[in-house]
Amino acid sequence: MTDFLLELRCEEIPARMQLKASDDLARLFTEELAKSGLTPGAIESFVTPRRLALIARDLPLETAAVSEEHKGPRTSAPPQALEGFLRKTGLTQDQLEDRDGIWFAVVNKPGRATADVLAQAIPAIIRAFPWPKSMRWGSASQTTESLRWVRPLQGIVAILGEDLIPCEVDGIQSGYATLGHRFHHSGEITIGGASDYAEKLRACHVIVSHQERQSIIAEKSAQAAAAHGYTVVEDKGLIAENAGLTEWPVPLLGDFDPAFLEVPPEVIQLTLRINQKYFVLRDATGKLAPAFICTANIEAKDGGAAIIAGNRKVLAARLSDARFFWEQDRKTRLEDHAKKLERITFHDKLGTVADKVERVAKLARWLVEEGIVTSGTLSLEGEGRERVLDANDARDTSAEPPLPNPLPTGEREQLATLAEQAARLCKADLVTEMVGEFPELQGIMGGYYARAEGLPDAVADAIRDHYKPVGQGDDVPTAPVTVAVSLADKLDTIASFFVIDEKPTGSKDPFALRRAAIGIIRIILETGVRLCLSSIVNKAVSSAAPVDATMTLTPLAQTYASIAEAAGTQGLSEAGETKILENWDRRAAAATVEYEQRLASEEGYILDFLADRLKVQQREAGVRHDLIDAVFALGGEDDLVRLLARVHALQSFVATDDGANLLAGYKRAANILKKEAPQTPSPQRGEGRGEGERGEAERPAIDVAPPHPTSEGGTGLLPTLEGEGNSGLSYTPEIAEAALIAALDVAEPRTAQAVAAEDFEGAMAALATLRAPIDAFFESVTVNDPDPAKRTARLALLARVRDAVHSVADFSKIAG
Repeated sequence: MTDFLLELRCEEIPARMQLKASDDLARLFTEELAKSGLTPGAIESFVTPRRLALIARDLPLETAAVSEEHKGPRTSAPPQALEGFLRKTGLTQDQLEDRDGIWFAVVNKPGRATADVLAQAIPAIIRAFPWPKSMRWGSASQTTESLRWVRPLQGIVAILGEDLIPCEVDGIQSGYATLGHRFHHSGEITIGGASDYAEKLRACHVIVSHQERQSIIAEKSAQAAAAHGYTVVEDKGLIAENAGLTEWPVPLLGDFDPAFLEVPPEVIQLTLRINQKYFVLRDATGKLAPAFICTANIEAKDGGAAIIAGNRKVLAARLSDARFFWEQDRKTRLEDHAKKLERITFHDKLGTVADKVERVAKLARWLVEEGIVTSGTLSLEGEGRERVLDANDARDTSAEPPLPNPLPTGEREQLATLAEQAARLCKADLVTEMVGEFPELQGIMGGYYARAEGLPDAVADAIRDHYKPVGQGDDVPTAPVTVAVSLADKLDTIASFFVIDEKPTGSKDPFALRRAAIGIIRIILETGVRLCLSSIVNKAVSSAAPVDATMTLTPLAQTYASIAEAAGTQGLSEAGETKILENWDRRAAAATVEYEQRLASEEGYILDFLADRLKVQQREAGVRHDLIDAVFALGGEDDLVRLLARVHALQSFVATDDGANLLAGYKRAANILKKEAPQTPSPQRGEGRGEGERGEAERPAIDVAPPHPTSEGGTGLLPTLEGEGNSGLSYTPEIAEAALIAALDVAEPRTAQAVAAEDFEGAMAALATLRAPIDAFFESVTVNDPDPAKRTARLALLARVRDAVHSVADFSKIAG
């Protein structure tokens, strides 16, 4: 067993590609060796800006001999079949074995020297390397057959033990020599093998381990900051990026003019991090410090003073630009900035950004005026919020936010006005100089400009936070004005793109509609907003519809205009012109009806889309998908807060013995009913399917659907037993039968009252009382009694059991 070293040296590899490239090298190397039956004991991979390398441990010096058996044609097969088999195996007919009329070939392959395997594998790895971007260079680049690499490949080191593995790629021969640090070491370094590779390069100011360079940057940066009373803002991504830019990292602390701190801190942080790759520092009070840490790639003789001075000069220029943008943008009011949005196209079919802002403003105001967003229902914090989201805890319904209480007329009008004002200004910063330079600051800068302009804090906060949440770990807005604007913006985005048939498909979601849907769901659940989801979707679609409606009717209008013009030139009679007008009216009316029908179907698609996203989000939170389906299947439930409360209570219930046994009893009852009374099954309802599975005429999964049939009201097929005790029976019931009837008489009203009060734990507790009577009923009562009256009555009793359970959830959807 021996170790193998491979180094591929080139010009500077982009930092963002290095770690993936290091993993790819190890993967490709393992795959190539596996083709020859070689498996290294371990692989260590290294990457620096100028080299990719790996060390394969414990490789055998040769591969094992193998014997391969191939099944061929029958001995009676045509000669052509046998000839093809012989060509494939490289044998002659006398070397084949006849086994029960079938030819078999046994091919013995001797072992190969590992050096030969490696010499063949290295060029294959290099030519198949999956760089995200690669290039050709030199005179050979005139042909597409030349080598492609991320940057020009300059050297190959391939040593097995102490022996060179000779190979050649595009004129580059393997050898023992590599290069050290670009500035600290001139000339070549001769590598003896895997054992001395890392240490020889370290002696030449190259640290080959990416992880070690990251550790050095993190530790020395923290030390430098602490020496000046600062702390480093944690940024693992920036540490990795700086490790990818240096082979010998030396963190250096510099400072900048404190006068620049008048610029918003987010601007300074972006300038430091994105433009300059510097680490941001904070002082003892937690405020942004007028200092930075840069990472040099050399050990400077002057301790880095010249490097710091150069970086300070460059940073000052960038911060001066930022301050100029900050000052210039504030000279124009946000209201005037917003007028420029008319020049920015939002989408070819959806008009300008100004058009979108108009829709969002109307929708935000409507959310407040309808009492959906109020100032009294958006104060969930800390434990309360966790309680809403935790799928594993029992629900505490006392912590559920109540339905919105109507605000006094004056207060509601004030809140609606603030929401509309914030919505009309929320996109205004898109045309500012600062956001043009730093697109990441859209929304944030608008909040700063609004506050500097003296607008209400609620408006400034809403402008700043209306994009939230933008990711899984992002905060959810809770201020009423912000919630109204954020919901309106996301609802309009989804509705608008669905209306123009730009739905997400498969892995493609170019307009981030799935992210917008998750944002809507998180806002509703984490703030406890109580709303009818179908109504706000209808409002959003109606708001977006005129844009597309205009485009739908425009071709008809153009057709009519051309016909009318022809009529004028040809001198048609008044009757002829009337006929043209009537034809236009018919076509326009038909187009309008068709369009309205399509909008109705789009509402269903959106509701299904939101239901699908809710399932995904809740599965990630630990909620069983079949329980979500069980509640969705009820239909008529589009208050997400109430729906999730029901799901969480159900999850807690089915995890208990009572729940599991009741589920078993329910399924037994449902199966008997399905078999013995197929004319009265409990119908399926909307199941919250994923997008793209709805028929044109179907209603949305979480829209109002017909209720399950119950014995109350009857179907005319089974007798009604509810609430009658035993008086409705023509016979004396058995003890277990009478006990079940009595239990249902108590459980049904308790369950209904608990559901009405949104006390779903109470509803589950009421259902749990049916467990023992149901078990006893099935143990001692014959449902399929020869007496038709008994059989019919007992089937009706089972139907009551089924329908009582369906008042909480459709248990047929629950696995188990």
